[in-house]
Amino acid sequence: MARKQRVGKYKIKTHKATSKRFRLTGSGLLVRTKIGKGHLRRRTSARTKALLAEMIPVKGRGIIKRVNRMAPYMSKKD
Repeated sequence: MARKQRVGKYKIKTHKATSKRFRLTGSGLLVRTKIGKGHLRRRTSARTKALLAEMIPVKGRGIIKRVNRMAPYMSKKD
């Protein structure tokens, strides 16, 4: 039995590191996590650690365009 011919354009692979670092909000805004969460957090205050948990909206148009290109199927995550 012959294979079914695919109609349309090619599928693009998602850059997995990009999809893990960024996400889309419900309103379609691109957000990212704060830096400095890797290590050396024993001496930091609880308030500073709590501030590291929030997400920041991405402002640069070039970065937004690049993220959309690298993760084209990024959906709105809950």
